Amino acid sequence: MKKTVRAFICIAVVLIVAIVGSYGLKALHDKYIYDTYPLKYQTEVEAASKKYGVDKYLIYGIIKTESDFDPDAVSPAGAIGLMQITPDTFEWIQTYYVEEEYKDYTVDDLYNSGINIDYGTNILSVLLDMYGNEDTAVCAYNAGIGHVDSWLEDENYSDDGKTLKEVPFGETENYRHIVAQNKSCYIRLYNSTK
Repeated sequence: MKKTVRAFICIAVVLIVAIVGSYGLKALHDKYIYDTYPLKYQTEVEAASKKYGVDKYLIYGIIKTESDFDPDAVSPAGAIGLMQITPDTFEWIQTYYVEEEYKDYTVDDLYNSGINIDYGTNILSVLLDMYGNEDTAVCAYNAGIGHVDSWLEDENYSDDGKTLKEVPFGETENYRHIVAQNKSCYIRLYNSTK
């Protein structure tokens, strides 16, 4: 009888440890996932999303891919801040602003997270309007309009002149997949209706 009770107690302890352990592992896993895909700068992202009509999860996907939420990030090419905007792109997108407050901004203002998100989202908005296709717009965000336009004209890379079946730059090919994956993770984590 004592052996049966001991065996029962041992089995019960093992089951309890297994259940608690798996719950603890799941909690650690969930914390890691949400820490990896945070909703930082939520106010700025949602404001820019509404202002320019760009999906907020695409904005998060770009920020995650570009800077991993480091507002002080600077690339070897000189791209600045959360959404990694180059000085040349800053000058180009400046022409799309008519509000007086934007006329005084300089490239150094791209270190301000709110300004960087506004400008980056405006760039995305212009590219989405220009190409009418999110994947193509994301490629242009990374490689530039000139490259994407030439790829769309080349039947090796586009069948219809609107979408890219292949991207000749490995970095951009990888980039578009990472952005799509990051956007998808944000949707799964924070928007159960999509």
